[in-house]
Amino acid sequence: RTYNSTETEGQLLNSFVQYFGESLGRKIKRMPLIEETVLPGDSLLTLPVVIIGNGPSGICLSYLLSGYRPYLSPEAIHPNPILHTKLEEARHLSIVDQDLEYLSEGLEGRSSNPVAVLFDTLLHPDADFGYDYPPVLHWKLEQHNYIPHIVLGKGLPGGAWHSMEGSMLTISFGDWMELPGLSFKEWAASKRRNIKSDRVMPEEIACYYKHYVKVMGLQKNFRDNVYITSVSRLYREKDDEGRSHQNEDISTLHLEMEDGQKSLTKRNWEVRGYQRATDGSHVPFCLFAENVALATGTFDSPGRLQVEGEDFPFVLHSMSDFGAAISKGKLRGKADPVLIVGAGLTAADAVLCAYNNNIPVVHVFRRRVTDTSLIFKQLPKKLYPEYHKVYHMMCTQSHTVDSNQHSAYTSFPEHNVLSFKPEMKCVLQSASGLKKILKFSVALVLIGSHPNLFFLKDQGHSIGHHSNQPITCKGNPIEIDPYTYECTKEANLFALGPLVGDNFVRFLKGGALGIARCLAIRQKKKHELIESGDGGGDGVP
Repeated sequence: RTYNSTETEGQLLNSFVQYFGESLGRKIKRMPLIEETVLPGDSLLTLPVVIIGNGPSGICLSYLLSGYRPYLSPEAIHPNPILHTKLEEARHLSIVDQDLEYLSEGLEGRSSNPVAVLFDTLLHPDADFGYDYPPVLHWKLEQHNYIPHIVLGKGLPGGAWHSMEGSMLTISFGDWMELPGLSFKEWAASKRRNIKSDRVMPEEIACYYKHYVKVMGLQKNFRDNVYITSVSRLYREKDDEGRSHQNEDISTLHLEMEDGQKSLTKRNWEVRGYQRATDGSHVPFCLFAENVALATGTFDSPGRLQVEGEDFPFVLHSMSDFGAAISKGKLRGKADPVLIVGAGLTAADAVLCAYNNNIPVVHVFRRRVTDTSLIFKQLPKKLYPEYHKVYHMMCTQSHTVDSNQHSAYTSFPEHNVLSFKPEMKCVLQSASGLKKILKFSVALVLIGSHPNLFFLKDQGHSIGHHSNQPITCKGNPIEIDPYTYECTKEANLFALGPLVGDNFVRFLKGGALGIARCLAIRQKKKHELIESGDGGGDGVP
């Protein structure tokens, strides 16, 4: 591989770690961009933490790693008396320094991860019962708890929120979308933004997250327009003389080799990628990390039906593509309806979008309208009237009730798509096996999305609950320790947010808490080893 300018490489790498201090800055300037075949030596800098993803998960983790610590507020009384008693026992300690398993014991909530439920009830006490209690925590910035880290994201801080359809309201209240230490309502008021309801538009949330990184002083940790191409383990020869076993990183794994070969040490991570410059060029980089945290979310790869004809250009898989088609007038005056596939909230958003633009809709979904697992069943009517409007149409405007498929809306419950035809027709099959052919102007398949972990070995299939299967938020999230969020099948690899089943911003913050506590404990142990004269290590102390 050849590069245009070694100065460009050095500048990029130097910018990645400029906040580590002048001495480390001098060291990083000497750090080469190594070739794929080169085995990195011990002289290269290893960062304590690299966070992949700059959405709310990555932002919240950066906030805690930057030294912000939550304490029980002096005047606070948590409505759960048992939890409040536990909090009082160690009031002098931050939550990060307490036993999270002990605190979360017995708590119940809408997340399967106990620390997520704990942190949510501390930030939004009894929120699921309709109460609007203030947080029982206050925050302190403790510089000595700062753990050097870098947050790498494709776009602006806020992640996928910057690319969501701007005309739709969020499913959660604005308060539930906020991050620790900055009230969303107060921020909106300070910006003179007219928030008409408790639910807000994605563009408001995206702007809030971008501002959050700035006002909390986290910018130095963030790098935008960064694309990860590879995250892999490093292998080195075991050196029993130059390094004590105590000084080996927690991720160390000794591999027994064939006769005549030296034992290798599996330790640390190599993170490769490139940063897209303003002129469109790609500047490659290579970083080394003791720990990697995956905070990429699940919006990378839209779900697919895997049927014939799905790759035709008139079959879309995202709301943004649908919105673009509407704004360009491609659907104006079309006699044939839009075909929308899916029964989730994104599909409902598409129905509303088409309905509001006077575009007829044919709505196809596999489930019965009485299926209790439909998301509409879980949403209060008063808070989500527009979604219940869609659900009402799904129930009352079925093709069995109204045979006129050119009306404003027609639903096809319990139907599967068998194929798309080049003449813009779709073959459906009912639960009874009856087939139908429908003509449409454009098809929109909205059946969820999946994370794209192509940069991991085997695309991350080995780290899910079900080995050798793709990672999905609901069916196969990454398997983690419930209190540290470390992958159970890969040491020093952490995951949070939708990757571990926490789709709501309310709950992904618990992942940041669990990871921050785990890393703080390990950092403390490492410092104790250094001070006792037993090690120097590769990482930044």
